[in-house]
Amino acid sequence: MLPKKYRKKPVVIEAFQTAVELRIETLEGTMTASPGDYVITGVKGEKYPCKPDIFEATYEDADGETESTQKTGLNFGQALDALKKGFKVARSGWNGKGMFIVHQKGYPQGIPCNAQTAKAWGMSEGDLFKCEPYLQMKMATGSHFMYTPNTLDVLADDWEVVN
Repeated sequence: MLPKKYRKKPVVIEAFQTAVELRIETLEGTMTASPGDYVITGVKGEKYPCKPDIFEATYEDADGETESTQKTGLNFGQALDALKKGFKVARSGWNGKGMFIVHQKGYPQGIPCNAQTAKAWGMSEGDLFKCEPYLQMKMATGSHFMYTPNTLDVLADDWEVVN
């Protein structure tokens, strides 16, 4: 039997941000929600805590939306915010397995360059090579490259945070 591909369904959840520490009974046992954490009610009524950075990278306000108007994922601005917070993102519409984008911190103060970089830039091996922050993509082949979004990527609403 060959494996099939599946996409996670977009769902609207209920959540609130707690101002106090709470002990929550979850499907995995008792968990603690710290002040500022969100308490999420899942699709089967289960509750669980979620740290604010993960919640904000994963969810957006859906008040007033109906099922027919719900977005299928994050927009590019939300994906960029998640990247800057250290998360990996991808578009659900990409057909390459394991593809994602990360935000690379760059080396504004410089990093010693290797022989290949030195030759390409007319430098000496070991010279400090300065590089500003950039986006990098992991391709389905396992290789990486500097990523620049195209118009379709910028206008898409199918971005998602990936593990």
